[in-house]
Amino acid sequence: MASVTVVLRKTPNSDDKHNLYLRIIKDRKISQTSLGHSIPLSDWDDEKRIVKKSHRNSAWLNNLIASRVSEATDKLLEMEKNKTDSSARVIKNAVLASKDGIFFKQAQIYIDQLKATGKFNQRSADEPRINKFKKFLKNADINFSEISPGLLKKFKAYLIGTFKMTERTAVNHLVVIRTIYNRAVADGVTDKKNYPFGKGKVVIKFPDSAKIGLTADEVKVLEELDLPSGENHARNLWLVSFYFAGMRVSDVLRLEWSDFQNGRLYYAMGKNLKAGSLKVPDRVAEILKQYPQGSNAHDLVFPDLAKMPDLSKSYEVQSYIKTRVHSCNDYLKNIAKKLSLSKPLTMHIARHTFAQISADRIPANILQRLYRHSDIKTTMGYQSNFINKTTDDALDAVINL
Repeated sequence: MASVTVVLRKTPNSDDKHNLYLRIIKDRKISQTSLGHSIPLSDWDDEKRIVKKSHRNSAWLNNLIASRVSEATDKLLEMEKNKTDSSARVIKNAVLASKDGIFFKQAQIYIDQLKATGKFNQRSADEPRINKFKKFLKNADINFSEISPGLLKKFKAYLIGTFKMTERTAVNHLVVIRTIYNRAVADGVTDKKNYPFGKGKVVIKFPDSAKIGLTADEVKVLEELDLPSGENHARNLWLVSFYFAGMRVSDVLRLEWSDFQNGRLYYAMGKNLKAGSLKVPDRVAEILKQYPQGSNAHDLVFPDLAKMPDLSKSYEVQSYIKTRVHSCNDYLKNIAKKLSLSKPLTMHIARHTFAQISADRIPANILQRLYRHSDIKTTMGYQSNFINKTTDDALDAVINL
């Protein structure tokens, strides 16, 4: 019969700590594999083969030890039952193969797939979130079965306490972990018996956030402001976004002259590929006169992406769009100072501005079509941030005695 234990290497590493190893002995032959953790010699109970309570992560490490010993023992019993080769070396290789269930290996596969499918924005947002989880775990590997509700709650508290994150930003980090966990379950890498999300565990719930746009009067002042070329271009992009029902800036920058036909704009939204058309307002037509047709490569209306050699390479294009948006937002920040605005002015605020001004003027079903939402509940939820008339009238009815 083989034995499976965890041992502490006697020779210290460069940090003067001792590495933990899973040791498998079969027929007097020994095979070892690192657990990826090291501790001070004084924190190890060699008789009980556990980490002493003097170590601040003793409970977590002892759970890891029990989990790895259990995995190796299960592999051993499975091999002996099936009468397959169960030498110490083969058992070790089987345990190493089970490391596909290590979270960060699956996380890297997820990140690589985002890049391969051209999803730059999602990758650039999610990769730092994964790295923060790794930093929280002190760069240690972790099995999916070890990601417990308690661990996730500690991670969330760590994000808020260490990085001064908002509740919503911290929740976004948990969403990434859930996404990778769900993919691992779907791919058969791990099962759902230890799934840490859902009722009675960790429930993903985004807190409400205030969304503020410009007023109609502020938009008029913005339209009439005399600006130098860089700021003027940023304002033009902002206004085109606003005039086209809060069109996303990534779609504005991709506009081609061929998208305009018979006084209408025909385009598919980049986020969900929903197609449709909008009437070209006179104010947009005036702005477009500043950008002569044929002056940019790829038939682009605006020059921002004209230097890109191939617009079909989604990942590279999204990366450069991010750079251009940062530049535009810098110009808009200067414009906000000139307008003495007490609220932020960014490209995304154009979308909020349309929502705010349209709040009490346009029915939800029409707004759904303008926003190109698949579900009207999404429209109603988004628009609820800006509809204040009913509550304002209710408040007036009480206090205006």
